[in-house]
Amino acid sequence: MIYIYNDYGGTHTTSLAAAYHLKKLPLYRKLTKEEIISVRYFNKLTKHDLGKLLFHGIDEEDNAVYTIGRRNNKYVVPAIKDLAALLQERTSMNEKIIISNTSPTVPFVMSVGGFLSRGLNINFLGEPLLVAGAKQCCVKINRLVEETKQAGHSMNAKVIVLENKKFH
Repeated sequence: MIYIYNDYGGTHTTSLAAAYHLKKLPLYRKLTKEEIISVRYFNKLTKHDLGKLLFHGIDEEDNAVYTIGRRNNKYVVPAIKDLAALLQERTSMNEKIIISNTSPTVPFVMSVGGFLSRGLNINFLGEPLLVAGAKQCCVKINRLVEETKQAGHSMNAKVIVLENKKFH
């Protein structure tokens, strides 16, 4: 399987989701500032990274884990879904692809922190808010990842898009 976590900027909740998925973060407890800041790509991407699939690693079941920042573009996820279906239809690619939206887990404080840090380049103000937001939503993100993995195993479709609205 291939897992693709997506959200607005692709650098905060998606990076945390990928780290949880790959078991690089402790489960079922709030994270420390150091754990959050050390997550690969967390608050490190720029607008030039938007729309790029970023590889994070291979999980314990040999599944690839990616993230992508899509901004407000409502066409990115359908394009990925259609391309995946096309490749599965026209080639011998047989892997299930799960596209999971992490945006519903984003608390307001994280949105403000992301805007200050990534949007206005005021990292000294934005980063503390991002860390507070990550601490606030990390348990939700962990649950989202577990449900994403479960959907990958239990659903029969070759391409699965999870909006995860229940995590709002």
